[in-house]
Amino acid sequence: MTEAVFRETTAEPRTQAVPLSHLSLELGHLYMEDFEAGPEHLRRHFARVRPWAEAARAFAADRAGRRRARVSTCFLVDDYFTRFASPAEVIPMLLAEAERAGLTVDYLARESACAVSGKVPVAEAVAGRIVEEPPPGSYGHRPPAAQTGWLANGVRSPTARAPQAMRKAAVWEPPRETAARRHSVFLDVELWNETPDGERLWSCPFLAAVWQLARLGLLRHQGEPVFDPQPHTGAFPDEWDDLPPLVRLDPRADPFAAYRTCSVLPSRFLPVEHAVRVVLDQTDVDREALRQIAERSAGEGVPVPGPVADRVSYVFCEET
Repeated sequence: MTEAVFRETTAEPRTQAVPLSHLSLELGHLYMEDFEAGPEHLRRHFARVRPWAEAARAFAADRAGRRRARVSTCFLVDDYFTRFASPAEVIPMLLAEAERAGLTVDYLARESACAVSGKVPVAEAVAGRIVEEPPPGSYGHRPPAAQTGWLANGVRSPTARAPQAMRKAAVWEPPRETAARRHSVFLDVELWNETPDGERLWSCPFLAAVWQLARLGLLRHQGEPVFDPQPHTGAFPDEWDDLPPLVRLDPRADPFAAYRTCSVLPSRFLPVEHAVRVVLDQTDVDREALRQIAERSAGEGVPVPGPVADRVSYVFCEET
């Protein structure tokens, strides 16, 4: 006799693997004012990006060893905080100036998709996976990030309180970074705030953290990848909502997601990306997705760092 074991298929959601490049190379993340400045502004941007992009490709090739380095390029357009022009106006100008500089944009993404992609509340789901690191000596007197919308990398300076009768006022103490090396670099990150209508408005650093998780192939919804690149066919639409969250512009491009990411950005993004690391360090990423990537990268002989934040790198270049 053998015993049959019955299980509900929904009780064990299967995490779908995604194809992976060795490197996801971001060629820019610009805002309305950058596009309003015209094609000359974009031309200067890509001219400054090109040598750093070539260096990142060379480094990826060296890390890949004898294998061909799979490198995909991407560009993020901000359609979340401000809607401007239309895809039909902006994207052809963007691609033309990138090509003029000798660069190819393989994938184009909308920043609003980092908040909601289709019917998936991506930002809300990632926020739900934040696990705050309790600083040494803390007693949980401060509300968690899920309530306040603020996430820190250490102990905040205590709030001054009126002394009780027969007690002295508390002595001021400085904030302290949890993983400080000799001196603290304390950061308190705003994840969201609320509009007058009570709607949650996600911050730029938090959406950028979601963007990094997407590029690392670590976002899932009910086991399915959140960002599925859609091939570009025909003309670009007149409305941003009619553009897919992630568009594959080059049908021969290497996979969108990758073991590691590198972003070539103007220097004004440095504080934003510092905040991104704070968020990534305290996000409980899908364990099965992490396991899949660890096994595949090890099989290729290109192991990745354990901490997700260490898979992310940057080049901050001068402003255009």
